[in-house]
Parts: sequence; structure tokens; C-alpha cells
Amino acid sequence: MEKQRTILKEVALSGAGIHTGNKVNIILKPAECDSGVTFIRTDIKGSPRIKADVRSLFLSPKFSRRSSIAREGAEVQTVEHLMATLSSLRVDNIDVEIDSNEVPGLDGSAVNFVEGIEKAGIKEQDKESYVYAVKESICVEEAGSSITIVPSEEFKVSYTLNYDHPLLEVQFLEITVSPDSFKAEIAPARTFCLESEAAELQSQGLGLGANYENTLVVGKEGVIKNVLRFKDEFVRHKILDLIGDLYLAGCPIKGHVIALKSGHSLNLKVARKLYEEKMKDKGADSMDGALDINEIMKILPHRQPFLFVDRITHLEKGKRAVGIKNVTINDYFFKGHFPGRPVMPGVLILEAMAQVGGVMMLASAANRGKLAFFMAIDNAKFRKTVVPGDQLVFEVQAGKMRSKIGSVHGKALVDGKVVAEADLMFALVEND
Repeated sequence: MEKQRTILKEVALSGAGIHTGNKVNIILKPAECDSGVTFIRTDIKGSPRIKADVRSLFLSPKFSRRSSIAREGAEVQTVEHLMATLSSLRVDNIDVEIDSNEVPGLDGSAVNFVEGIEKAGIKEQDKESYVYAVKESICVEEAGSSITIVPSEEFKVSYTLNYDHPLLEVQFLEITVSPDSFKAEIAPARTFCLESEAAELQSQGLGLGANYENTLVVGKEGVIKNVLRFKDEFVRHKILDLIGDLYLAGCPIKGHVIALKSGHSLNLKVARKLYEEKMKDKGADSMDGALDINEIMKILPHRQPFLFVDRITHLEKGKRAVGIKNVTINDYFFKGHFPGRPVMPGVLILEAMAQVGGVMMLASAANRGKLAFFMAIDNAKFRKTVVPGDQLVFEVQAGKMRSKIGSVHGKALVDGKVVAEADLMFALVEND
């Protein structure tokens, strides 16, 4: 068994975010055993801490081209390159102080992160490191892309890239990931995009910090104003992203990852599955973690059209929960609520928030099978309208809990900004 590891001393890095263009400074600091990777937003009052794992994923469609995490209204975008470096150099515990909302893009690769970690040095800690060894095949598919993970004695990645572009046709690479192989073969690979999509991405508010030096822009004749570091640099960068996304499972893994045209969306689905399998392997209650709609319906009595929670992304029974509601024009209430300018009713935002709170309270063995009835709503505030296309993220924190009464404080967020909040009180009653 290997020991947990952190860095010896702190080290600072600065740059601009690839997507936001915001100037940002980060300081990597040593952290205690079992603390994991934690981002700390020093520019926000209270310096909120965001644990870098699947429980904190920020899954807004607007952030589809990078991996982002958030908690209590504080977000950190584009964490994958730093996470890949920490995973591959075997850093288990580290605090990342950051003064803006996106990790610096630097040269578009992970080289500068590797150099920063090496400058800081790495030291072993007193506790053993937990590594999840894949026991049975895991397979996820999405829109012609797929990831399969099979048991292996080492962490190996096989990736097939295939774009509808003459310079991005089939590329394949298989690599056993180690500190040395990552540093030499994967870390230098830079992010890329097609020239045909660059202007559209920037019109959507993406790639505002991108330039021809930190992003490989692929035109009809080749890479524009830059030179490839590897003939197959594109597939190597896809592996870089994949390694970083999988580390959001919260631990190193042993397994052979076989990926076909995967991107962040699919990578993160696999990371969630790995997290759930890890929790089972460690003997934790499988209800702690992420719940899909079928598992939610085992806890809540609500059904369509009055079930407003699509997924629970984080659950600590009786303590905290994070849930998601994807707001679409097909939601029945838009037919009658300001149909000329659809706005989600505030009372339904509170109802959805309450359902997330209900999952948190009713998932425990002591309350399973009970019903949660409203007793009071206090300090309700609505700060911004919610419209079709928004993704509501509900963060619910438990207050005082008794055998028959529970209270929670809830926030509803869209794109990391609070749109509503309230204190809710429930009566917990037997379902008979």
C-alpha cells in the first residue's frame, strides 16, 4: 500500500482563464491527510471551500466544454488540467487558493502545473492511500461516444479520437499512466478547437482567454500560427482531460479505460459511477452520493407532473444535499404562467427546493418511508427569474433536526448565482 501524499511547500501560478479571460492567481498549499483536493475562493467573503469531486460538479450546459465545480454560489471552472496533474503525480491532498472563477489556462496544457508541483516537492504522509481497483466492467455510452473501464493491475488509457475533419481523423493512443509517462507524453498536449467553431464559441462567451499560443486552432490547411508538439497532440490532450475528469471520483483508480470520442460530459458520468462504486467498496451506504430519478422516487412520494428534481448529485443523509432541475419549455406550468414570456413560478422553485430537502431527510434509515409536510417557510427571497433553458441547482443544508420535525436552509442557483433562497420547516409523519 502506498502512502498518501501532499506537496512540501506552497507554490504560486498566475494567468488568465481560457474561457472567461479573467486574470487569476492560484496558490497550491500542503493539506492534511484525507482532505483531498480542495479549491478555496479567496476573492469571496468567507473564502468558501469547494471539494473537487463529483459531489460538487457544476453541470450547466453553458460549461459543457470544461469541467467545473461549485458550492454555495462559488464556482471554479476548468479544473481538469490541474486535476490530471495531481492524479498523475500522485498528489492526494492539496489546497488550491484561487482568486477568480477559473483555473488559469497557462499554455493550454498541463506542463506548467507539473513544473509547479515539482518546484513545491512532494512528501509522503502518515496514512495509506486508498486506490479504487475496478472489479467489474463499467460502460457508458452517449451520442456515438463511449467509455468502458475493465479491471487492470495498473491505470491505463486507450483513446480513439475521430472528428469529421481531415486533420483530426482517426488518432489512437494507449498509455499506462505514471508520473514519468504523464510528464513526457501527456502533460505537454494543448487544448484545441476548429477554426470553424472558434468565432461561435466566443459569441457564446467561451474561449475569451484563448489565443493562438494557448489553443491549437485547426483550420483547413493545418494548425494556425503554431506548431504541434506531437503529431497526435490532439488525442493526447483528450487523454489529459479524461485523466483529470476521472480524478473527480475522489481517488486514484486501477483499471483500463477504453474511450471512443469521449468528452467532458461522458467523462464525468463515468467519474460519478466510479465514485458510487468506490463508496460501496469502502462499505459506505450507497444512498450517500448521487441518485438518479428512479432512486429519488424510492424516497419521495411525488410523481409527474409534480416531481421537480431530476437528479441528486450529492447526498449526505440528514446533513446536506445538492439536486438539479433542468427547466425546459415543455414543463407544464409554462402553458399558463406568463406564456408570452415564460417564467418559472417562485412557489415551484421553493417546492423543488423542498423536494431536495425531503430527499436529504427521508433517505436515512430512521425516516425512510415517512412523509415530509411543510410547517413553515421563512426568509424566502427571489432574486432573479428562472426561464426555459436554465439549470436549477439546489443546495440544501440541514438545520435543527428532531424525531418529528426537520428544518433546512436552501438556495437555488443558476450559473452559480443565487436566484432564490429560503428557510423551510417540515413535519415528518408516518405514511399510514
